[in-house]
Amino acid sequence: MAHFPQILSSLTDVVRPRHLALLAVLVTAGLPSTADARVGGYDGVWNVTFATTRGNCSSGYSVPFTVAGSRVSSAGGGRVSGRINRGGAVAVQVSVGASHAAGGGRLAGVNGAGSWKGIIMGDQCSGTWQAIRT
Repeated sequence: MAHFPQILSSLTDVVRPRHLALLAVLVTAGLPSTADARVGGYDGVWNVTFATTRGNCSSGYSVPFTVAGSRVSSAGGGRVSGRINRGGAVAVQVSVGASHAAGGGRLAGVNGAGSWKGIIMGDQCSGTWQAIRT
């Protein structure tokens, strides 16, 4: 079966579709400070790195996501939709072609973590993700 990274690289040189799908599961863990929860404390670009723990999908890819207010979106390719609440809990859905994934987790300060699952190029996969605000 084709691997998601090959598809991503064909879609764009900057963002790999495979990462986007994994990223859908998206971003981060930890407890936010009161200041973070008050005023757009999560706004910015987050670099999300995915690890596959189950299935035949690649690991170690990083993808940038943008947080603006309560919305999460792609910072470079694929269709990303998601929300983050004032406490830092995040839920995201990502799709690139026939591949799609969903994930959730928590952002806090400049770090985050969570889990994801999806169907990437026909393979069912799941794993974890970690994020760092750049």
